[in-house]
Amino acid sequence: MRKCILLSLAVLLAPSLAAQQRDSMLAQRDTAEAGRLRARIESTFTQRIQQDLNLSPDQAAKLRASQERFGARRRDVMQQQLARRQALENQMQPGIAANSDSVRRLMDGIQTGRAEMLKIEQDQDREMSSYLTPVQRARYQQMRERFIQRVGELRMQRREGRGFGRGQGMVPRRPAIRGGARRRGI
Repeated sequence: MRKCILLSLAVLLAPSLAAQQRDSMLAQRDTAEAGRLRARIESTFTQRIQQDLNLSPDQAAKLRASQERFGARRRDVMQQQLARRQALENQMQPGIAANSDSVRRLMDGIQTGRAEMLKIEQDQDREMSSYLTPVQRARYQQMRERFIQRVGELRMQRREGRGFGRGQGMVPRRPAIRGGARRRGI
């Protein structure tokens, strides 16, 4: 009897365990691919900056080192911010009372994260001021802002392609009727 139960459980759980293992392997592959893609994009961006700012090899090496160091800090803070925002979304679900203390801590954490991002920007700018001219720093900031904006646009396009553009399950909003036509029954 015991063998039958164990065999039944094994048959029932095997597909679930296989799916879990497959999902884990896919997540690892996606993470590795994302890392390679990020490295390739950063390399291309760095090469473009070196050309556009007319950097010497020494300046380019220092900038690359700064980008790597501050980029890692930025990614850590951004991951923390994402986790905080997701937790806040979970707290603020319609029809479910939110825990005030938890919401307050999350909001404080989000503010702290914003301050950390600003500090990272300031620290990087201070470091870059030791090897870039003010004009080069200003151009770098402009290029970086355009780059970040473009990456955001690409992410939005990718989300829209997956059906997340307007939110899953959301019905498109109908345009408002003007001129009181609704009141007249038209």
